[in-house]
Amino acid sequence: MSIRCLMLFSCLALLLATGCSRLAYKPNQQAAAAADQQMQLVAQQNQEYQSRAQSLDRDNQELEAILAQSRQKVQLLTDEINTTRDQLRATTDQLVALREDNSQLRTKTSALMASASQREQGEIRANNSMLKNLALADLPGVQVRQDGDLLRVEIPADQLFMPGSPYLKDDAKQLLASVAIDLRQNFPEHIIGIEGHTDDSSTHSQQFPSNHHLSAAQSLSVYNALIERGTLPAVQLFVIGHGGNHAVVSNATEAGKARNRRIEFVVYPERIASR
Repeated sequence: MSIRCLMLFSCLALLLATGCSRLAYKPNQQAAAAADQQMQLVAQQNQEYQSRAQSLDRDNQELEAILAQSRQKVQLLTDEINTTRDQLRATTDQLVALREDNSQLRTKTSALMASASQREQGEIRANNSMLKNLALADLPGVQVRQDGDLLRVEIPADQLFMPGSPYLKDDAKQLLASVAIDLRQNFPEHIIGIEGHTDDSSTHSQQFPSNHHLSAAQSLSVYNALIERGTLPAVQLFVIGHGGNHAVVSNATEAGKARNRRIEFVVYPERIASR
């Protein structure tokens, strides 16, 4: 629209200039030359205006393309922010739930320990005849040890789980079943805790942001595997995750870390019938 106005203005100026010349005097060669020169100047200016208009049009198209790209990037960033917020909200909810579960488990464990200290008749001693019948020590990697009034059956986590996860290996369920069957035969009424332990290495997972999350999930996987097969009754079991808080050896070496990554079946003096 601006180019047409410029051309119209130029032609009008030329007509006015030539018209005034006709009124003043008759055209001659000098006037004709001046008019021709003026027309060339107008044409040159018109060409410059067209070039500028085309350049401005190209700039405008480039700016519109840049603006469209910017809007697309803003939308992508907005979507990413919303997704991150949803993930953070879900992780926060999981953390709150795990904290509540751990608090309940700690309360239950304290109550069990207090009850066990008052029930000397229910103590599990190293020379108890039930311990002599245990066949757990013959299983590869499994260790049995006395811990005061408690009996601890230790299984390396590396034999049970995929690295850094609560997912059981193919042959893990059979090993767990063998341990659980032996415990049920010798301690059919005793409370048994399933405790998860890790080393002190940091976790690198959004699903399990800490070693407490990972150890609790591993304990729960063992619990589910035993309940699904009916190897041990749910009323006899409870689950807890200690993270890396209860190392049995130093984490200074890889062998030490491997020893500390473990699942422990802890047999308590308290019996189901006395609860």
